[in-house]
Amino acid sequence: MSEQTPDDQRPPIAAAVVIQDGAVLLVRRRIKEGSLSWQFPAGEVEADESPESAAAREANEETGITVVNGKKLGERVHPNTGRTMIYVAFDSVEGEASVVDDDELDSLAWVKHSELTSYVPYPFFEPVQRHLDRILSK
Repeated sequence: MSEQTPDDQRPPIAAAVVIQDGAVLLVRRRIKEGSLSWQFPAGEVEADESPESAAAREANEETGITVVNGKKLGERVHPNTGRTMIYVAFDSVEGEASVVDDDELDSLAWVKHSELTSYVPYPFFEPVQRHLDRILSK
């Protein structure tokens, strides 16, 4: 029987907050038991990479886009998962986003500020919400 690593010893998760043409990229992730959830492209930070590099890698692996010049927005222990989350903002996008990792993702959407609560019915982590409010409300 294998033991699970405690959440505080597991690598942090880096989330890519990608903005393009006045919209933020959200992916609908397949989660255990088939339920689906809208969130940012994200994944574990590997031992040899920065959170910015991890977020960029995950955005590419999941959606096929290339993002650069990430800026860390903040980090927290996620209240639902207990995992350390690091949020990284990107506003330089190359390529056309599509579902590349269809084992992990169901779909994706570019979401305007006025549509955010239709996808995620609660406020984002405060530094992320402030960033979205500032960038997407222009």
